[in-house]
Parts: sequence; structure tokens; C-alpha cells
Amino acid sequence: MIESLPVENLDFVGALVLFFALCIGHALADFPLQGEFLSRGKNRHLPPPPLADGDSSPKHLWVYLMSAHALTHAGFVWIITGSPLLGFAEFVIHFAIDSMKCEKLTGFETDQWLHIATKAVYVGIIWAGLL
Repeated sequence: MIESLPVENLDFVGALVLFFALCIGHALADFPLQGEFLSRGKNRHLPPPPLADGDSSPKHLWVYLMSAHALTHAGFVWIITGSPLLGFAEFVIHFAIDSMKCEKLTGFETDQWLHIATKAVYVGIIWAGLL
């Protein structure tokens, strides 16, 4: 069973703590846990990075790497909130936001603000008792 923060009957301070925890999870998943292999490899417009075993990269390596990165974020959201539904939403939304950045529809700062805004929406959903 995945343990999470107590999210039932959140008060304002509890909502802030939850938001802070989600931001910490985001920072961990987007920076130290992403690494250069995922960071470059998830972008379909960059040459795929070499594989550790020396084999050629598959043609659509970026899909696997973008999925792995989005799953890392989804795992943090699920663990912190205790909600597999929000974890799944995070997978889809994070994949979409990072894809927009790779397509140059957004830049680094917009990408980061969209991710943080997503976490605020999760907290609002939980705080309002909609989940």
C-alpha cells in the first residue's frame, strides 16, 4: 500500500503542505532524476542518445523516454496524494506539457510554471473534496 500525506479534510495549512510536497516531488523528478539521457532523449527533434549497452537506439526512443519521465512524475503525485487517478492525470499532463516544450510551443519557464500550476490544481481538487 502506498502511504501518502493525510489529504482528507485539508485545512489551508494542510493544502500548503501538500502543495509544497508536490513541488518537491516535481523538483526531484524534473532535475536530479531526469538526467541528460532522458532530458535529451525525450525530444524527438534531437538525435537519440546512445544506449548503455552500445546497441543502436530504436527509431522512436523518445516515446519510451518521455513516458519514463512522465511516469516518474506520476509516481511522485500518486505517492504524495495517495490518488492513482491524479497519478494518471499527471502522466498525461506532464507528457503533454513536456511535448509542447520539445515542439518549441513553450520555453523552459512556461514549462515549469505549467507543471507547478498543475500541482496547484491537484491541491484545489483535493481541498474541495472532489476526489
